[in-house]
Amino acid sequence: MAFFKGMKEDIASVFERDPAARNTMEVLFHYPGLHAIWFHRISHKLWTWKLYWLARFLSNAARWLTGIEIHPGAKIGRRFFIDHGMGVVIGETAEIGDDVTLYHGVTLGGTSWHKGKRHPTLKDGVVIGAGAKVLGPLTVGQQARIGSNAVVVRDVPELTTVVGIPARVAKSGVDKETSERREKMAREYGFDAYAISADNPDPVATAIGRMLDHVQVLDTKVSDLCQAVNKLGGDVCGEIPEVDVDDVDFLEETERAAERRTHHKEQDNS
Repeated sequence: MAFFKGMKEDIASVFERDPAARNTMEVLFHYPGLHAIWFHRISHKLWTWKLYWLARFLSNAARWLTGIEIHPGAKIGRRFFIDHGMGVVIGETAEIGDDVTLYHGVTLGGTSWHKGKRHPTLKDGVVIGAGAKVLGPLTVGQQARIGSNAVVVRDVPELTTVVGIPARVAKSGVDKETSERREKMAREYGFDAYAISADNPDPVATAIGRMLDHVQVLDTKVSDLCQAVNKLGGDVCGEIPEVDVDDVDFLEETERAAERRTHHKEQDNS
């Protein structure tokens, strides 16, 4: 009975997270991510009974049928959803909490040939975008998001978004009230697919922006100091050249990229 109750929860989670889902029969027969999870629940039970060969045989059959490889030793929580699914790999010592979402091409892999804990732990509500690689016995905190094609090699704090190679924080955590409000808005406007929205800041651009702010403050302080010294009869600094940030090539390229995105969006809408 618990198995069929879990199947019902899994099907309901598809409707919550995939707007392409139309009806129960379509979800039941045409979502390989669900099939892979159901196969895994059986193979994992066999694994806990120490029927290792049979468990591996079943997981390998599921891999051939779904394109998703889940080691029977992996521990997976409730309402786990794999969207599209092809190419997903989940290692033996991986641990996955409740309400976790993975997209195609995700790897939860190890970085050691030694036995023991060598795969990631994902807490509740984690979302991992397409093609991301999460490597080693690290922990991804609750409600964290990992952007598409990111390579994660260290712990990810809860309520944060990481992107890039290696992955870095692109969006800091917020308080619980703000997080709940944003989640409510996301549900109203549609699920934020692939774990990263278009307006999330680039971590490199954010760092450069903070450095420029700091340089501007220092420049103002030096200018004030020079003026004070000159009023006392000194002759220092002279004319300090200003940095014209508007002439930087990457800003122009950013504007062109924004125009291209707007153009593509208009084409998609038409």
